[in-house]
Amino acid sequence: MEFKHISVLLEESIEALSIKHIGVYVDGTLGGGGHSLRILSQSEKACLVGIDRDKEALLAASERLKDYKDRVIFHHGNYSEIKSILKQYGIDGIDGAILDLGVSSYQLDNAQRGFSYNYDAPLDMRMDQSEGINAYDVVNTYDKYRLADVFRNYGEEKFAMRIAEKIEEYKKTKPVETTFELVELIKAGIPAKARREGGHPAKRVFQAIRIEVNNELGVLRQAVEDFFDSLNKGGRLAIITFHSLEDRIVKTAFNELCKGCTCPHDFPVCVCGKTPRGKVINKKPITASERELDENSRSSCAKLRIIEKL
Repeated sequence: MEFKHISVLLEESIEALSIKHIGVYVDGTLGGGGHSLRILSQSEKACLVGIDRDKEALLAASERLKDYKDRVIFHHGNYSEIKSILKQYGIDGIDGAILDLGVSSYQLDNAQRGFSYNYDAPLDMRMDQSEGINAYDVVNTYDKYRLADVFRNYGEEKFAMRIAEKIEEYKKTKPVETTFELVELIKAGIPAKARREGGHPAKRVFQAIRIEVNNELGVLRQAVEDFFDSLNKGGRLAIITFHSLEDRIVKTAFNELCKGCTCPHDFPVCVCGKTPRGKVINKKPITASERELDENSRSSCAKLRIIEKL
């Protein structure tokens, strides 16, 4: 299957990075290379480090960016390792970085990856298929209490325990092996009226399992701080999120980095000596335009936040 992915908020995120004529940039979620292509085409001398956990994404991006190969480093790994990655290539600081979080269109549309509830496939959902637990492991080895916690915490699923109980009962006879098996169990755990509301009934549970499998939220907060630390003065970090859990972490991390004095309000003078390390570029997250929404429905949940290092 050909690797295809439509980069969301492309114009807005490239504008946010304020690309310099000579600079070093990082695309921490390289995907098909859409954002990276625009970064490289904005300047004749900008260099880029492209990181992705998915080897298929790296192959696709290397083909797409072949005209710029002398200015690109392709790295197979997790963006959470940004500091060690930069050290590996002798890079002391970067002028900008982008993280386009979540799952790519290719991963969703490739049935065999097991990310989608629309295709019948083995349960997998790993962004890096060379390591880690997969969705099969989560569904079949977690007990109902742990499963319910995952569904509730990462999917905000109201019927988390009911669904977990359906899965637990099913596993007494055989493992849950495919996405469609899981979908039917999810449906069985949700009341009929609720199944008819709010989109596909399996959406929240599939999101939750994917986050658990890839430890997406576990690495995000520290990664935001590490990327910010890696910026040169005036450098910018742009992050695109796709659900409230991610956005909340990014917003909180940005606010902490921009916070100055933490002394009690009744202190006559500052004694902590803390000053803001960054400034938020957009007070409210940037969302997709009507035109983009018409062209790509998957952009409907996207939110872009930008911070600049002082």
